[in-house]
Amino acid sequence: MPRGDCPMTTPNDCYIDLRGLPFHYRDWGGDGQPVLLLHGLASTCHIWDLVAPLLAEDFRVAALDQRGHGLSAQVDDGFDFATVSGDAAAFIGYLGWERPVIVGHSWGADVALELAAAEPDLASGLIFVDGGTIEPSARPGWSLEQARQDMAPPIFTGFTPEMMRERVATGARFGPDPSETVIEAVLANFRVLEDGTIQSHLRRENHLRIIDALWDHRPSQLYPTLRCPVLMLPARQTTPDAMDRRFRREESMAKAAALLPVSQTVWLEDSIHDVPLQRPELVAETMREHINNGFFDRKT
Repeated sequence: MPRGDCPMTTPNDCYIDLRGLPFHYRDWGGDGQPVLLLHGLASTCHIWDLVAPLLAEDFRVAALDQRGHGLSAQVDDGFDFATVSGDAAAFIGYLGWERPVIVGHSWGADVALELAAAEPDLASGLIFVDGGTIEPSARPGWSLEQARQDMAPPIFTGFTPEMMRERVATGARFGPDPSETVIEAVLANFRVLEDGTIQSHLRRENHLRIIDALWDHRPSQLYPTLRCPVLMLPARQTTPDAMDRRFRREESMAKAAALLPVSQTVWLEDSIHDVPLQRPELVAETMREHINNGFFDRKT
C-alpha cells in the first residue's frame, strides 16, 4: 500500500529523508488519483494550503517543500534542475505513487517540466500554474547578470513577523481582508532570527543559484519531448501596469501550446501570480475538472 494512504480533513506535517537529506511535506490524504504539488521560487508548500484541501476531496494529495525552501534541507548545492527534479522523483517513489499528476506553481512548474522530460513515464500529466515557461535567456536584451539583478529576492532586513503580517493584511495583493491562512502562508516563507527579525528560508545565495539554473533552462526544447498532457493555467490581469507582462505571457503561452504534443490553456482571468492563495476555488476546480474529464488519459 502507498505510504500515508488515508483520508484526512487537515494535513499531517511529515519529515522524511530523501537522497540523504531531510525534507518536509504536508500530507493532505485523500483517495484516488495522486496529485503532487510543487511550490515556486522562494515559496513553500504552504502556497497550496487553500487549494490542497479542496483537491483532497477527490484525489490523493501531498505538497513538498523543495530543497533549500521551507523546512526542508538547507544546503548550498543541488539547485540545478536535474537534482531538484530528482528530489521530486525520489519523493514520488517514497510515497509509492504510480503516475501522479504533477502540479507546479511558477518555478515549480519548470521543475515538473524537467522531471517529465527526464522520466517520460513517471507522470500521467502536468499542470503549470502561472509557470512552466520561464526562459530568461530568451528575453531580448537580457544577460545572466541582468537576470540575476531583476530576479533577485526582495530584501526584508529589519522586518519582524508583525511588520510582514501588516504588509500582507493591508496591501492590495490579495484583496481586502485576506484570510489568516493567506497571511500564515506568506509568513511561512520566513524564519524568525534570534533578534526577532525575519529572513527567507531560501538563502539569497541559493536564490541566485536557482536563477543561474534558470538561465540554462530551455523549456522550448523540452516541450516537444513530453509524453504526457499538460494543462497550463496562466494568470492574467487587465490593469495598465500589468500589460507588458501580459503580452510576454500570452506570447510564451502561444509558443508552448504550439510545441507541446498535448496541451490545453485555461487563462485565470483577473488573477495575480500567487493565484493559489488569491483564488483557490478557481484553481482547484479547474484542476478537478480536467483530471475527472479524462484529459490526462490522452496519449501522445
